[in-house]
Amino acid sequence: MKKIALVILILLSVVKVKADEGMWLVTLLGQEQYNKMVAGGLKLTKEQLYDINNKCLTNTIVHFGGFCTGEVVSDKGLVFTNHHCGYNNIASLSTVEHNYLKDGFWAKSFKEEIPAPGLWVNFLVKVEDVTKEVMEGTKPNSPTYFKDRNEAFKVIAKKYSENGKYKTVVKDMFKGNQYIVFVYEQYNDVRFVGTPTESIGKFGGDTDNWMWPRHTGDFSVFRIYASKENKPATFSTENVPFSPKNHLKVSIKGVKEGDYTMILGYPGRTNRYETSYGVQLAQDVVNPAVVKLREQRLAYMLKEMQKDPATKIKLAGQYANIANYWKYFIGQTEQLKNLKVYEEKMEKETEFKTWAKDKTEYNKLFDEFSTLYNDYKPYALQGTYLSEGIMGSSVAKFSLNLLELETLLAVEKQDADKIKAAKEEIKADWKAFMNGTDINADKNIMAFVTQAYFKDIPADQHPKDFFGKVVKNPTEAASYTKYVGKMFEKTSLLDEKKFNDFIDKLTKESLAKEPVFVHTKAFYDNFNNNFSAKINAFNEKNYLLGMSYIKGMTQMNPASVAYPDANGTMRITNGNVKTYQPKDGIIYNYYCTLGGQVNKYKKGDYEFDLPTNLIEKAKAKDFGQYIDKTANDVVMAFICTTDITGGNSGSPVLDADGNLIGLAYDGNWEAMSGDIKFDTRFKRTICLDVRYLLWCMDKLGGATNLVNELQLVK
Repeated sequence: MKKIALVILILLSVVKVKADEGMWLVTLLGQEQYNKMVAGGLKLTKEQLYDINNKCLTNTIVHFGGFCTGEVVSDKGLVFTNHHCGYNNIASLSTVEHNYLKDGFWAKSFKEEIPAPGLWVNFLVKVEDVTKEVMEGTKPNSPTYFKDRNEAFKVIAKKYSENGKYKTVVKDMFKGNQYIVFVYEQYNDVRFVGTPTESIGKFGGDTDNWMWPRHTGDFSVFRIYASKENKPATFSTENVPFSPKNHLKVSIKGVKEGDYTMILGYPGRTNRYETSYGVQLAQDVVNPAVVKLREQRLAYMLKEMQKDPATKIKLAGQYANIANYWKYFIGQTEQLKNLKVYEEKMEKETEFKTWAKDKTEYNKLFDEFSTLYNDYKPYALQGTYLSEGIMGSSVAKFSLNLLELETLLAVEKQDADKIKAAKEEIKADWKAFMNGTDINADKNIMAFVTQAYFKDIPADQHPKDFFGKVVKNPTEAASYTKYVGKMFEKTSLLDEKKFNDFIDKLTKESLAKEPVFVHTKAFYDNFNNNFSAKINAFNEKNYLLGMSYIKGMTQMNPASVAYPDANGTMRITNGNVKTYQPKDGIIYNYYCTLGGQVNKYKKGDYEFDLPTNLIEKAKAKDFGQYIDKTANDVVMAFICTTDITGGNSGSPVLDADGNLIGLAYDGNWEAMSGDIKFDTRFKRTICLDVRYLLWCMDKLGGATNLVNELQLVK
């Protein structure tokens, strides 16, 4: 591995952090942090965690579909992840006749395992520090800095791909103060093996989401397939179960208060070196807007989903994705305010400004931040109201697929082959779009978000000649219902025959009359012509100022910059099983049980129903080898002090010996500021106990074939 930049060596060698904070690059794990892990209970060597040349824990971890984490748990490529990570794939494979989402599914043989088109997993092959290569060809004060940096990324990525054998990505750390290339081997034949019923996998729904105690059986099971030579391959009936370099042993010993835990996974994004300006913008402006727009979209979708099972299948994945971060942004805003994060950031910045007052490189840094944010605030909601608002309508979002055809038709010398190819592509996209769209819900969503844009975005930022001309009487709610109703009557985008005829006979004149396209393009063009460049300039300047701030903080106090923010790369975090006291007079135990799940059961309820066989098995105390003797029950979930965020969903929770004891699937409500501010008092990871997973698989699903595949530690 190449020599790491001096500033990063300083960071990794002398930092000290509180409690269990930290998402550490396992591939560059500093000795001090490793020593802390050992002191906390870890029994593995650094080489057992990560070794590029030998079998190690990182060999067992996969980036699951790019949004979650999974772990290999057998020598036949079996993968555990969360139910919500497999949710979209399971929904897309479900029909009313074979509703795997609602009824669950367990393959009893390899032949019964179902291909999941489009699903892939990545294994990390190696990591290299490429800071020198990037920095030699780029200068942060250059107007072409980001263009030059992207070109450097491409060159490096191509070099490490070995002529396309590997997937490669260059990631910036510490906002551009370090660069690392990550090399992956991608497997594209992944098959659906099993899942509990949705009433188990999403038990508690939005009500219990982010809450403790949590009684959700959040798991699903897949398998990686490979060529007969055990190499990555596209789907083929000739492919065989993948034989991994390493797989996790599964412990059914259980956990107790104080036990050591660690998590390996792919956390998505944190911003813990954010300034007070960014915190204030998030909690006071952006987050409330996201919550408002998502909340109403969810209400319209849920109304239709409750009417019809087919509609529920159709909207299930989309609804779950919207709902998860709707509630997240509510909690984040609440906790940022409760913890007074803005005020804390201000104090640290005051300290920095005092230190920097005689340093030319930094003494005007926060004057620049102040000017930047003050100039940006007037149009800060434009991007949010386009992406979360206008594009919150499925048909509006789909209509922008016509932009390519508009461009091709606009030129004097038209390319017939390109036009034909574009038409075929959009026809294929149409089917996927309609498979995830309910017309009634979408009609209501479009009316709502259009009105919300009118009310919440300043009038001088509206699309020209739209409100008052295209939408008559825009101050009246009925105007939007009427306007959208007529649009849906006239559009060619919501009926297969009309759509195919429209595309086959498409001209630039007929495209200019397509009502949904015209509607959406008005907002899209308004954004691109008037705000896109400003927002890009803000983001770039904010990034460069952040780069300087982190560099300065490192010089002022290396301990203040302990580890790089999460950015979708593999990290390790460790902690202990631990109770907590969220408020005076209340103490939350470190585990919850199957009995607690049954106590929440409400027959036929949308969120708290349970399958009959679970109730029967629980009442009969048919727990088998999965019983926890302390609880005299099956433990469903436990909490520990590890540091995770989105993307860690499905990550393995490991004991001191590296055995699987659970699956990470959530954070807790009291610490939802975690992406910006880690709270050492309340931060907990909610983990599905692997014994509950096995109990469902074995006792409810009858999939003893899968249990027998595992290497159990008793």
